[in-house]
Amino acid sequence: MKNKTVNKSKTAAFMIGAIVLLLVATLLNICIGASDLDLEGLWKALLSGPDTSAAARILWYVRLPRTAACLLAGAALAVSGAVIQKVLANNLASPGIIGINAGAGLAVAVCCAFGWFTSWAIAGFSFIGAVCATFLVVITAQKSGASKTTVVLGGVAVTAFLNAITEGIITMIPDAALASADFRAGGFSAVNSGRLIPASIIIPVVIIVIWSLANEMDVLSLGDDTAHSLGMNTATVRNLLLALAAVLAGAAVSFAGVLGFVGLIVPHMVKRFIGTESRSVIPACALSGAGFVALCDLAARMLFAPYELPAGILMSALGGPFFIWLLWKRKGKRV
Repeated sequence: MKNKTVNKSKTAAFMIGAIVLLLVATLLNICIGASDLDLEGLWKALLSGPDTSAAARILWYVRLPRTAACLLAGAALAVSGAVIQKVLANNLASPGIIGINAGAGLAVAVCCAFGWFTSWAIAGFSFIGAVCATFLVVITAQKSGASKTTVVLGGVAVTAFLNAITEGIITMIPDAALASADFRAGGFSAVNSGRLIPASIIIPVVIIVIWSLANEMDVLSLGDDTAHSLGMNTATVRNLLLALAAVLAGAAVSFAGVLGFVGLIVPHMVKRFIGTESRSVIPACALSGAGFVALCDLAARMLFAPYELPAGILMSALGGPFFIWLLWKRKGKRV
């Protein structure tokens, strides 16, 4: 009983800290930039509407959509990573392992190769490509048993295949490489409120659905034999959860491009503090992921001002050493 009380206290403290991080990151992202907004100016711009002053236009047309994009992408990718790690029982897994990034990248390359350079076309193609690639991995694994190992191996094979096609397209059609460069780097500089509308509906709904399946995730993590003995159809539940994770990550990359390592770093840090119970991990990942990506975007904008570094590059620079540290830390242990 005492351990449960301590765990609940740690979880509550972490949640409060994550909410504070999220609020601070949101406020800083809105106020700091090439043209800074103080709190008084921010309040006036919020109340006066979008077309009353230069500060109001910056706030409503640039800062608010960009900050919302950071929060949505961070929450979606972190929760997606947490689900994938839980379902595959692999703490080194992330959305890229089930073909999401490769599928989105191929779809965007195809879109640009045909000369469809509008933001809506690129967003739509990337979402469809991410989801289709994941379903291809799931179907491949299902035909061979849908175990954790076959899903991972299927993801590796599909990712390699799709990346090869993508490289072929951008090599043969240089315009496609130039047009898709921002997407492959990952970032929020081209985000507008119109592109966010579909994702702003999809992401919260899917996170709620995943949270409602927290018990099923925990049972699945006990192992296929135990889950079977409790009456669970493990293949169906595993495929459903992977599909939901793919929809989340696909929605994020549709407007943010490829953001690496968010789905690896955030779930790891959350589980180190509050444990692995999915009912707590899912909302904690959503809050922490949103704050983490917002801070990374702020750093990417300000570190080399007046030049802007794509947020995806900064996240990869942080994520690479983090991944190596994880490998060293887990040396001789199961992943």
